[in-house]
Amino acid sequence: MQIAPGLHRLGSDPHGTVNSYLVVEGGEVTVIDAGLPAYRRLLVDELGRLGLGLDAVRALVLTHGDTDHIGFAQWLWEEKGVPAHVHTSDVDRARLEVKKPNRGWGPVRVKPMAGFLWFSARHGGLRMRPVGVVATFADGDVLDAPGRPRIIHLPGHTPGSVAVHVPGVDALFLGDAMTTRNVLTGAEGPKAAPFTLDPAQAAESLTRIESVDSTWALPGHGPAYDGGVPEAVRLIREG
Repeated sequence: MQIAPGLHRLGSDPHGTVNSYLVVEGGEVTVIDAGLPAYRRLLVDELGRLGLGLDAVRALVLTHGDTDHIGFAQWLWEEKGVPAHVHTSDVDRARLEVKKPNRGWGPVRVKPMAGFLWFSARHGGLRMRPVGVVATFADGDVLDAPGRPRIIHLPGHTPGSVAVHVPGVDALFLGDAMTTRNVLTGAEGPKAAPFTLDPAQAAESLTRIESVDSTWALPGHGPAYDGGVPEAVRLIREG
C-alpha cells in the first residue's frame, strides 16, 4: 500500500503488526526490513502493483537483526543476490547466532500478545531462516541505493539498532526504536517498543534523531505516523 509518493508498506494489515517498507526511486527499490518469511509474497505483489519485478530491488536495509525483521532476507539473496545490509553490531542476530534474552517486555495484555503471536505464526515466524550473506554498515554511512539511505545508530533495542533516513520520501524508518501500536498491550501512538534490551540506552539514543526534519516516522510495528519526527520523539519520552 502507498503511504506517500515513492513510499510503500507491504500488505494491508491496518494495525501494521509487522512492517516492511519500500522506497521507490526511478523504477528501482530499496526495501527497509524484511518482516516475516511469508512477506516475500507481499513484496512480489506490491512490486507488481507498481509494474515492477524482483529485479527492481537494489538493496535490503535492516533496522536491526531481530527475527521479525529478517523474514525474507535469505530468500531475496538466493533469488536475486541482494544481500541484507545490517549494522556491524547486529550481524550475529541476523544470522540467528544470538538469541534475544527474555527481558524488556514491559506490560502484557493477553489478547494483543496472542494476536501478535498468531499473526507471526501465520506468516512463517516459526520457520525463520538465518541471513547467510550480509553487507555491514556503520553510523553515518550513506548507502549507494535508491533514496540514498543514511544510517543513524540508535543502540538500545538491540546493540545494532538503527534509524534509516531517506529525505527524498520525507521519512525516517525507526525499526523498534519506536512503536505506534504495542504488540503486547495494543496501546497506540508513538511509544518505546517492547522487547528492548537496554531501555535507558534506547531513551538516550533518541537525542540522535530529535532534530531530523521528516514528516513520516515509520515504526517496525504499528501504523505510519505523520506528525513529524521531533513530535514523535517528544511523545515517546512522555511515555
